[in-house]
Amino acid sequence: MERKSGVLMPIASLPSKYGIGCFDEAAYEFIDNLSRAGQSYWQILPMGPTGFGDSPYQSFSTFAGNPYFISLSELIKKGYLTERECEESTEGMNPQFVRYDMVYERRFRLLKKAFANSGIETDQSYASFVNENSDWLGDYALFMAIKDREGGKSYFEWDDDIRHRDPEAMVSYRNKLMNDVAFYQFLQYEFATQWMALKKYAGDKGIEIIGDIPIYVAMDSADTWAHPELFQFDENKNPTAVAGCPPDVFSEDGQLWGNPLYDWEAHSQTGYEWWIERIRHVYQWYDIVRIDHFRGFDEYYAIPYGAKNARKGEWLPGPGLDLFRAAKRALGDFKVIAEDLGFLTDSVKEMLKDSGFPGMKILQFAFDESGESDYLPYKYQRNSVVYTGTHDNETTLSWIKHMPPAEKNIALRYLGAGRFTGAKKLTWAMIGLAEASVSDMCIIPMQDLLCLGDFARINTPSTIGNNWIWRMKKDAFSDKLIKKLYDMTKLYGRL
Repeated sequence: MERKSGVLMPIASLPSKYGIGCFDEAAYEFIDNLSRAGQSYWQILPMGPTGFGDSPYQSFSTFAGNPYFISLSELIKKGYLTERECEESTEGMNPQFVRYDMVYERRFRLLKKAFANSGIETDQSYASFVNENSDWLGDYALFMAIKDREGGKSYFEWDDDIRHRDPEAMVSYRNKLMNDVAFYQFLQYEFATQWMALKKYAGDKGIEIIGDIPIYVAMDSADTWAHPELFQFDENKNPTAVAGCPPDVFSEDGQLWGNPLYDWEAHSQTGYEWWIERIRHVYQWYDIVRIDHFRGFDEYYAIPYGAKNARKGEWLPGPGLDLFRAAKRALGDFKVIAEDLGFLTDSVKEMLKDSGFPGMKILQFAFDESGESDYLPYKYQRNSVVYTGTHDNETTLSWIKHMPPAEKNIALRYLGAGRFTGAKKLTWAMIGLAEASVSDMCIIPMQDLLCLGDFARINTPSTIGNNWIWRMKKDAFSDKLIKKLYDMTKLYGRL
């Protein structure tokens, strides 16, 4: 890696017109501003379609894109929708926060109108897209069409014939829901077409996209429905164990994520074919991929299905580097950031070292009372990625305000005692500390550049509600901020 920097900013947080960030003018302007600020990376969160809880880490498909990100402005340009229709859809929304309930209710009505007006069935590029993505698109579109017909119920509650993908039932449902299936294929075509145009624009501006691939898929997903043999399911295709984390000092019950666990032996027997296709697919979308919960490839925590908490789980061996070696043989070299946060065993550290992937360094973890944290910048390696915080952390301004006195004293001493007063100045001191570090890559969350408080936090782990909702104000990425970031980037040799 070269010595460069970038910004963490979710797509949904862009100041787009119609209730949620998307691939519209706001996204292109954000790329322009990154370029003017001397940045080289735009890191985003997973882009899959979201369900209950609105988490991008719980998606209906690991291959599909989120229809909310489709630019309505682009559909207006194509004549599929009118500007008035789109403006009416935002009535009562707050431009600083996503109202997912309103977006869900109103956006799909608009998208169905756009589909009806598109005449897409005669478009050759659409037909080619459907054919080229047949390995996942047909299953995903049928899954969503049936889910709509069933009132949103989990596929585990569907009739047994279609839940178990009986061949006659599959044909019957495809025929009955042909138009609905075509609608979901149309959404994926529009998503992919718009995203690839945006990605090319970023590349032409010298901006690489860092995407995020969750290690696990959602339980109620097209992935588990179409490929139950790849997960820890019993003969009735019900899960036997689920994912999570054991109890620790932060949680006496541990974390019960509830994601299905992989049957790694089954994956190994296929040469990791499904995973290779998954990795191949995300590299169409991204230049660099952050792999969530990298530790889970070394060993994973299995909790019996139906347990009320994560206390009685057990650690089991994962595939290790075998998966990545298989992917490299099939795909060649690919750029990865390993999310290696939390408690790491010696075997995980060895796996990370052998992989050559850069790990993550979080400044908010650096200043514990011992004064000896592994996240102190003088302990970093060049082959690493430094952040002030991530989407799962408080904003740095809020973190500073909530720091225990002993930890704050260590941070002030590290930064130069007495030189900084006020949380905003200290936030920028932390940004400067990250930029000045030896790590080849430095990524700063947009909220920290804007010195925003906890209302702008993206996610509080293990909670539902008020997550994933923050949106940046229009023009907040101002000329003054662009110059300030450019000057700091230049000062620390990251242009």
